[in-house]
Amino acid sequence: MKQKIRFGVIGTNVITEQFIKAASKCEAFELSAIYSRTKTRGEAFAKTYGVKHVFTDLEELLTSDVVDAMYIASPNALHADQAILCLNHKKHVLCEKPLASNIKEVEAMIEAAKANQVVLMEAMKTTLFPNFKVIKENLHKIGTVRRYFSSFCQYSSRYDAYKAGTVLNAFNKELSNGALVDIGVYTIAPMISLFGMPQEIKASAYLLESGVDGEGTVIFKYPHMQATVMYSKISNSYLPSEIQGEEGSLLMNKINQLDTVTIHYRNGSVEEIAIEQDEDNMIYEVQEFIDLILKDQKESQINSYQFSHDVMKVLDEVRRQIGLVYPADLKDMDKA
Repeated sequence: MKQKIRFGVIGTNVITEQFIKAASKCEAFELSAIYSRTKTRGEAFAKTYGVKHVFTDLEELLTSDVVDAMYIASPNALHADQAILCLNHKKHVLCEKPLASNIKEVEAMIEAAKANQVVLMEAMKTTLFPNFKVIKENLHKIGTVRRYFSSFCQYSSRYDAYKAGTVLNAFNKELSNGALVDIGVYTIAPMISLFGMPQEIKASAYLLESGVDGEGTVIFKYPHMQATVMYSKISNSYLPSEIQGEEGSLLMNKINQLDTVTIHYRNGSVEEIAIEQDEDNMIYEVQEFIDLILKDQKESQINSYQFSHDVMKVLDEVRRQIGLVYPADLKDMDKA
């Protein structure tokens, strides 16, 4: 019988539900424990999935020896402290994107993972999609790349509540939220994975009264190309994302799904290069994470420490330019 990896989950939200649905397709996955701040919510969530271990004290969960790994889907401001606690208890950690609030938290998390010799991986799903690999393998077909453009603008269902006077998590600065880190990161992470770090960054954004960004635009300069990304939680866009080369352009219908990828060549011909992906597309990040544990490898070669560090470095610079400071930025990690 194949070895099972016993998972605990932090967070009883829609993202966690999607994670469990996808992870359940992985042979080595076993859901063993639920952590929730409220017992009632935790028990209700556990009942849905037939889980007997429910905790409202994270330390108690981590010392109970019922889990090997933890999936963290709590608010962004809690990621670092919770992940470091898990890592210090020798538990492998798969942490939702963004990995943390800022670069100093990311560095502290990486340090804890290395010190405890356990896996830490950011759950940036798109870079692990089969179609992202297809993009990498076919990028040469469009010749010298001159422009990367990505748009992810999705009107948030929580924005109506915000306009009515209720500030939910998605627009709460105390929780290190906002459009950039919620969906803007989906436009930036693939760019860094494909082309590395930019030479220059110029960012602008519209800040809401709650203090977070509702939408933004960032222009990046590379030695031989430019990149532009647009993101929003207060309006919709139906534009595809695109990589423009001298011999053609590669179009991606949805940067966070990548289920359609097409090359439009300069001579007028069109090539569909996408392959079929699992509809529960979080399966790829879960399988990557589980494989690392089973193979006793401490770091993903795709969603690597350096990759997460680079992405967060860019997010920090964008926030600096648009004037978005989180309470977490003022926290001393040495005293966390």
